[in-house]
Amino acid sequence: MKFEKVALIGCGLMGGSFALAAREAGWAPHIVGFSASASSRQKALSMGVIDATADSIAQAVQGADLVLLAVPVTATSACFETMAPVLRSDALLMEVGSTKSDIVAAALRTLGDKLHCFVPVHPIAGKEVAGVEHSDADLYKDRALIMTPMASSGASQVQLAKQIWKSLGSYISELTPAAHDAAFAAVSHLPHVLAYAVIRGIFLQKNGADLIALGGPGFRDFSRIAASDPVVWRDILGTNREQVLLQITHFKQALNDFETVIQKNDPQALEDMIRQASDLRFNWRMGASQNSKD
Repeated sequence: MKFEKVALIGCGLMGGSFALAAREAGWAPHIVGFSASASSRQKALSMGVIDATADSIAQAVQGADLVLLAVPVTATSACFETMAPVLRSDALLMEVGSTKSDIVAAALRTLGDKLHCFVPVHPIAGKEVAGVEHSDADLYKDRALIMTPMASSGASQVQLAKQIWKSLGSYISELTPAAHDAAFAAVSHLPHVLAYAVIRGIFLQKNGADLIALGGPGFRDFSRIAASDPVVWRDILGTNREQVLLQITHFKQALNDFETVIQKNDPQALEDMIRQASDLRFNWRMGASQNSKD
């Protein structure tokens, strides 16, 4: 497996990490990058993440046999529309967004006779910091990769996508776009909302800054994702709005349950609820640890 030209659209953390990992894997000898920000693509070039810069999406994609799109999800449709006329008919096109139903809909609207080239994927990896300077060749190693292939995705493209991500050390699962969005609203999107809300709720208090200063390791671990890129997460929460709102409803009910038993000063009921959550978390941790060894 080797590609003549890899086009990287979006020279940030996710795209930059993919480029570094691909270079290490040995199948991407020539990577051309484009970002809307000229400074980002120049930084990627100076860091050796890419081999050359392009002045437009079309220029980057022209002649590429592999295209990776790593941009905010709301920018995806416009990127598809721009690249479709110049995309090679035998190319593999992937994007790494955190929502999928909207991306699939955008592909159906814009890719036309190149639709078979497209295989949507979601690497379950990242950092709370953004920018190509934080790129990491090991970002995708020992991480889940969710594929949501479309009925129109070419069989050769799907197989090639699997080979690529396995070569980067990812382990692959498949979901439908709808199942993906429902699942990640629960285990990713809602936790980000909660982290943002907790930080906001503390700082809205008069002594919020003083309270934050007292936070220990547990608080830092819990609130870490509140430092995530605001634009990226604005787009994720907005494009998966219905599923996020559903998960907020479930969380409100669970929070109300805790509020009720605390108001009633019922220590046994409170302990039972805490124990239930603790057991569920412990069993998940043990299961996740075991699965990681498979």
